[in-house]
Amino acid sequence: MLITISGPAGSGKSTAAAELAERLGYDHVSGGDIFRNLAAERDLTALELNKLAEEDDQIDRDLDRRLREVARTEEDIVLESRLAGWMAGEHADFRVWLDAPLGVRADRIADREGKDADLARTETEARADSEAKRYRSYYGIDIDDLSIYDLVLNTARLDPDGVVDAIETVVRAYNPAGDEGKTPVTVDYEF
Repeated sequence: MLITISGPAGSGKSTAAAELAERLGYDHVSGGDIFRNLAAERDLTALELNKLAEEDDQIDRDLDRRLREVARTEEDIVLESRLAGWMAGEHADFRVWLDAPLGVRADRIADREGKDADLARTETEARADSEAKRYRSYYGIDIDDLSIYDLVLNTARLDPDGVVDAIETVVRAYNPAGDEGKTPVTVDYEF
């Protein structure tokens, strides 16, 4: 089974994906790890590659192509990235979107990165706006369209174990024999 976990920065997707994979005995593939590998291949830091990506759309496209390839070829994985649900497309068995109010996400990012919460909020909003424009431009994706997801969860309402408990309960309850159809994903996968 291929499970995708997507969501904005600070939503808890990395934490949830790693724990869910552990509980299910699946591999965990992170878009962040793939991005760091792309940086290493170019002898750059992730921050240096991120700055280049602002001007070179091929960097994002390389990441997304690799996410799509993992989804097409791997089994029993939890694939995690902002666009995992979209990039996995028809290969995903179950798509999850995690979110939390902006203030909560900014506080999480501030704690994680040791920065001021107001700065984290400003940067998080700017990043989300930039990414939304790029996703629409590259692939015609409206990142705010959550209709492709099988489960949407506000992670501010539960602690990290509760988030994973909820996802695990739904995933384990899934019965392919009773599946009446997942929402199709339409993306221009031009990398």
